[in-house]
Amino acid sequence: MKKSIRYLTQLFVILIAVNCYSAPKLSKYLISSPDKQTVLQLKLGADLQWSVINGSDTLLTPSTISLHLTDGSVLGINPHIVSIKRETGNKILFAVNYRKKEVPDHYNQMTVTFKGDYGLIFRAYNDGVAYRFFSTKKGGIVIVDEEANFNFKSDHKAWIPYVRDPREGDKFQTPFEIIYDQSRISQFRHDSLAILPLLVDLGNQKKALLMETDLEDYPGMYLNLNKQTKQGFEGVFPKYPVGERVGGYENLNYWVSKRADFIAKTSKPREFPWRVVFISKNDKELADNDMVQRLAASSRIADVSWIKPGKVAWDWWNNWNITHVNFRAGINTPTYKYYIDFASEFGVEYVVLDEGWYKGHDLLTSSEEINLNEILNYAKSKHVGILLWTAWHDLDIVKEQAFTKYAAIGVKGFKVDFFDRDDQKAMRSCYDLAEIAAKNKMLLDYHGMKPSGIQKTWPNVLNFEGVKGLENVKWARDNMPPYDVTLPFIRMMSGPMDYTPGAMRNATKENFQASNSMPMSQGTRVHQMAMYMVFEAPLQMLCDNPTIYRKEAECARFIAKTPTIADRTVVLEAKVSEYIVTARSKNDTWYVGALTNWDARSLDVDLSFLPEGQYKTEIFSDGINADRDATDYNREEKIVTNKDKLEIHLANGGGWAARLEKL
Repeated sequence: MKKSIRYLTQLFVILIAVNCYSAPKLSKYLISSPDKQTVLQLKLGADLQWSVINGSDTLLTPSTISLHLTDGSVLGINPHIVSIKRETGNKILFAVNYRKKEVPDHYNQMTVTFKGDYGLIFRAYNDGVAYRFFSTKKGGIVIVDEEANFNFKSDHKAWIPYVRDPREGDKFQTPFEIIYDQSRISQFRHDSLAILPLLVDLGNQKKALLMETDLEDYPGMYLNLNKQTKQGFEGVFPKYPVGERVGGYENLNYWVSKRADFIAKTSKPREFPWRVVFISKNDKELADNDMVQRLAASSRIADVSWIKPGKVAWDWWNNWNITHVNFRAGINTPTYKYYIDFASEFGVEYVVLDEGWYKGHDLLTSSEEINLNEILNYAKSKHVGILLWTAWHDLDIVKEQAFTKYAAIGVKGFKVDFFDRDDQKAMRSCYDLAEIAAKNKMLLDYHGMKPSGIQKTWPNVLNFEGVKGLENVKWARDNMPPYDVTLPFIRMMSGPMDYTPGAMRNATKENFQASNSMPMSQGTRVHQMAMYMVFEAPLQMLCDNPTIYRKEAECARFIAKTPTIADRTVVLEAKVSEYIVTARSKNDTWYVGALTNWDARSLDVDLSFLPEGQYKTEIFSDGINADRDATDYNREEKIVTNKDKLEIHLANGGGWAARLEKL
């Protein structure tokens, strides 16, 4: 009997040993959202895979993630867990220069540390999930590539922002000014890449927005088709630049002539960018996404009182075409004094001196036609701030001198143009410039660059281009109104955008003509006015010229008194690529804007979002003939309360705008 028991015991031990040897250990670790509706699963086997379930739907099927290092090791292959830490966050973030004053930040978090001095942080929110790698290796690491996959259960329809205009044959050199293609994931173009954010339609009104944030000292992520599943995406990253030269338009670009065989190099332990999937039940939720604001690193500016958002009188789009003056309009001192007079008269906070104000590529020397000290003194006497345009390369080579010099004489900030890339060096420069600017109490507006969280970390960076804004209609016939009602659901969810609205020459689809010198917009006058409520832009341009604004003073004054940041933002009605109605409040006054694509439509605006009381309401709506003459509009005033509903009518490419001031 004892021999039999001993034999069975030995056999049991052998079977366990064989089983452990022949089958790799597979473990699953789960984290759910606070409302238990979303579950993020981490699966460990030979590699690391994550997946996401939302409600009863599988959103992401197992998708492999890893970091490949130059020493041949892979962070994520044969992972062995050292520790798991779980925690819950539930606080209110107080935002600076945002479309809301307060942002709820409620999540469950799981931090997994692996053998090999690395780990992953996972977060589950009620409206999305995110993960990021971290390394604790003391000597730093060199990353050859990052594996980031997003495999969907089905071949969904998606809004895909393809890189259409790669520069110098380098697909990673782009101004990020991109129109969206709508297609199935499997129909992804083989000759291009997509930038983030990217929107996926999950059906039944649900959507998923793929994003990234906290992109400090690390390259941006592009997406390609996952060729194995053909219904998902894989991350692609620009290699580190080791050769550069100036080129492009007026030699203002900083092209990459050679790239290394790695994407990023670190010198110390650090956390890497967040990979984010925002999940919405409907399009109103989609356009009210605060994920970037939640996840980005906290502000590094202790005293933000000097950071003043506002509107900017802009010279370049209207080609300096002021009239009825006794001097030759152009890039000269009298012209800018005229712009300052307009800004002062209409309550516009800033004037920008765009391309051409400095001599050649010497940012420290103004052109012969510009007396910068005279302009600055005149602006100061009129209580108007001055911003200066510069190409990134021209600023980068003299950045310490430039910020010190121009801050000392009263310049309020720089519009930095022609980044046109987001490799590790470019992203490091974005943060370096923001820090130097902050030390000198100067504002920044980045062009040729999309936002990715720096606007929270360095709130003196007030705006970004990375959008196919109004400047493009000067020379192209892109279909803008449908694009205008797509941006608030995709591009704008990563941060503010310098679309540069405010055109007073407005054209129907049939009457529009591209013109560099006398540009016009597509869609109605009120479509342009409503953008100031719908689009997020703490530093917001007025693109047309002061002469026209004085002729159209009724519209111009309405735009000028619309604030560029808000205490609250509420999306009232929305459908991607079709229409949106957004309400924002500042103090006790509300501002409501509605945009439509080329389809005329009627919408009901329910005013129940208003606090109790009566509101004096100024309304601009499309005129009855706006479908023939896009400049046609109506203005009316009325008293409303939160018990009212307003039926609004939008013409083709139309808009609706209202200011509701509490009595």
